[in-house]
Amino acid sequence: MLNARQIRHLRALAHGLDPVVRVGQQGVTPAVLAELDAALEAHELVKVKISASDRRERQARVEQLASGCGAEIIQTIGHTVTLFRTSARRPRSLLAADP
Repeated sequence: MLNARQIRHLRALAHGLDPVVRVGQQGVTPAVLAELDAALEAHELVKVKISASDRRERQARVEQLASGCGAEIIQTIGHTVTLFRTSARRPRSLLAADP
């Protein structure tokens, strides 16, 4: 679980990132989860663009993505969500020092 300071730090790092995974009208499929898993393993902090017509459906997809890959939701703005998960193979120190 991340603390507020770490989340603020990760939001700042994510500001300049572009979405690397897109969730289409098919929703959260195994292929999308595999692509997201690979992106999180490589980058730890990724943005995902979600195509959904209403807010509840979009939020449900965000929850599916996070739980499906074991990631933490850092921020959701409109149709874009930022997710974080520490890489098991190549951990980088993206997190701010603990308070």
